[in-house]
Amino acid sequence: MKKLFKPLIGVIAIGAITLSINNDKNVIANDIADKCDYDAASKVNPDYSTMNCLLTKTALEFDVPPEIVKAVAEGESGNWRHFDNNGKAIVTADNGIGLMQITNQAGYNEERLKSDLVYNIESGVKILDKMFDRSDLPKINNGDREVLESWYFAIMAYNGTKPVNSPIVQATGERNVKAYQEKILGFIKTFEKIDLQELPFKSEEFQYDSNSRDNIKFLELDYNFDLPLTKSKYSFEKGQKVNATTNVTVRSRPTTDSDSKGTLSKGETVTISGPFKYEEVATKKNHFVWYPVKRSDGSEGYVASSYLEYADSISTPGPTPLPKPTPPPPVIIKPDYSEYFKKFSDFRDLWWAESMVWAIDKGYIQGDSTIRNEKTNKLETHLLPNKQLTEAHFLTIFFRYAENDALANAKSTSSWGKSKVYNLAKKYNMPVRASEKTKASRALAEEGIRRGKLAQLMVSYYYGKAVSEDTAIQFFIKNGLTTQPSIKEFKANDILTRAHISAFIQRYESFVSKQK
Repeated sequence: MKKLFKPLIGVIAIGAITLSINNDKNVIANDIADKCDYDAASKVNPDYSTMNCLLTKTALEFDVPPEIVKAVAEGESGNWRHFDNNGKAIVTADNGIGLMQITNQAGYNEERLKSDLVYNIESGVKILDKMFDRSDLPKINNGDREVLESWYFAIMAYNGTKPVNSPIVQATGERNVKAYQEKILGFIKTFEKIDLQELPFKSEEFQYDSNSRDNIKFLELDYNFDLPLTKSKYSFEKGQKVNATTNVTVRSRPTTDSDSKGTLSKGETVTISGPFKYEEVATKKNHFVWYPVKRSDGSEGYVASSYLEYADSISTPGPTPLPKPTPPPPVIIKPDYSEYFKKFSDFRDLWWAESMVWAIDKGYIQGDSTIRNEKTNKLETHLLPNKQLTEAHFLTIFFRYAENDALANAKSTSSWGKSKVYNLAKKYNMPVRASEKTKASRALAEEGIRRGKLAQLMVSYYYGKAVSEDTAIQFFIKNGLTTQPSIKEFKANDILTRAHISAFIQRYESFVSKQK
């Protein structure tokens, strides 16, 4: 977008004297104030055109789209005000300082944030720049800094990655129009006159407890949207071809208060004939700038940056590729379950067979050998795949998989035979329903376990702390522990059968192995 300003660091030895110039002397801020003809010592809010200049030039120095910086300034301090009527910096109740509302930021001089408007702007831009480079925040289409939509999560982080700023309302699955970043991007539409793409996020991509102040956990860090995203309008150069995005008036000067010199038709190509200009009428708060353009008939005038876009490049098509030969159908080798048919009287080659065999071979599932065949009067071993899975049985099977040594060494703390597995569940912060306290609470161990509760127990074990059912289901969806695409379709209240448990643990095992 813009070549970064590199502060001169020179060292000239004259005897024992060393001279150096560096960024600590506020070289960038002073340079921008001079270029925008602003007296930084005045303690007065500049007019809108001057403020537009200060915000734009600072943004370009740090390779941040000016549209983003101006919208953040709009959101943080409406009307672009830094000083009050007494020449004091505006400080809010939560200690947000000045135009960019810098709050509790280490490494910044608090007094200068108040007294020096240009330093305040520079500090805010640096914070945005830092947020964009964070590795723990999602990237949009590989993170092109010139693309406005790519700054979605950096803008969020400027305010805080808290549940209140989730892109999607967890409870409803609807767009969170009240999120900070949504409001900021709305200012770009209002003041820059640019329509941005609404990015199609999904609720299951964001893990959080809506009743907590903990930060959102982003379950998707790389987004690739097949959408025509919007490039910043501040990189057009002299001689560059651009297109009109709509029918737009060409003005004789950089303001709508000047005469019309005709109308560009939507899609018409013009040539940028010089650097952009700021709004000529200083009392108009336009975020956009004006570009001088030349039409194909040789006429010239000014067009607002909002209504220009990069001209589409025309590529020469390559040779038509030859069709690929159709591969032969794969050979499907049917598994041999003969030994399992012999061992378990109710074994069937159904959807659960593969995962059940996996769990049997691992020793997680053993079957019930106390069932008597009414016809032969002989004892048989049954898997009972269609029987309800109880919470106690789930914990036993899961701990055989995840904590086999701990299970073997666990001690009972009462006459209740299931106290061992429930003590382990407590140790690993798993929010079980049953407990050994009363007869009624012990009885819960024998009730069928719901799909949502199973997900909650497994994910709570994974994190080492109790999470909500919705958070756990989102985890299942994101990480392939279920084939259902949404919380609603997961059917959290359905009771599980024994056939399901091996499938869930096998998928969990696959997920965990990929994390190592």
